[in-house]
Amino acid sequence: MHPMLNTAVRAARRAASVIQRASNNLDLIQPEKKGHNDFVSEVDRAAEQAIIETILEAYPTHAIIAEESGARGNSEYVWIIDPLDGTTNFLHGFPQYAVSIALEHRGIITQAVVYDPNRNDLFTATRGVGAFLNDRRIRVSKVRELSDALVGTGFPYTKFDNLDAYMAIFRDMAQKAAGVRRPGAAALDLAYVACGRFDGFFEFDLKLVDIAAGTLLVQEAGGLVTDFAGEEKFLESGDVLCGTPRVFGQMLQLIKQHNIK
Repeated sequence: MHPMLNTAVRAARRAASVIQRASNNLDLIQPEKKGHNDFVSEVDRAAEQAIIETILEAYPTHAIIAEESGARGNSEYVWIIDPLDGTTNFLHGFPQYAVSIALEHRGIITQAVVYDPNRNDLFTATRGVGAFLNDRRIRVSKVRELSDALVGTGFPYTKFDNLDAYMAIFRDMAQKAAGVRRPGAAALDLAYVACGRFDGFFEFDLKLVDIAAGTLLVQEAGGLVTDFAGEEKFLESGDVLCGTPRVFGQMLQLIKQHNIK
């Protein structure tokens, strides 16, 4: 395992320990509202601090972009951190959330970790080396037709500019795919595409911290990832479409039929 990936794994496990201890006392947590349908808790902040401390102990000159504390430092190495992707799920005791950590080097995502503490699923990837689940190499599924595909998605929940377009896409996708699911943690949704649990995924307006790690997992597992125009600007726009090569193409064709701003 690459030394920097190993550091990310240690950081993710430290954060997960914080999260899982807190999950036993959800009634004591007092979440704050950052915006419409956007919550943060002391658990998010404590988990994030555990990650940052672990990373900076190993690499004190590296820069950080974190969900709760923002950006710090100036370096060609930038760690992109979501300490608890799926906070709303966590606060309701719904066991679908994860720690997401990525490393960007000179503008390119090179390392990725998505850790699900409920299932002890550790997804990792190093650019050019492949994607793994608990040390086992993973690949996207072999599904070739959208009609046979299980597709993940996420409903708009803070920005509703594209809600009508999204609902039209959802309607078409529900009619043409084998099934559509919305578990509520994008980092895990992307990891599920990488390991074949989903055959495709699409969502609007995601944050960089939500998708930096997961999109590298998909790419290293043999999947395709773009924005809704079929371009590689998904980290900037937050609009993500991915899947197996054949399913991806059919999903992109469907989405392009709709007017996406």
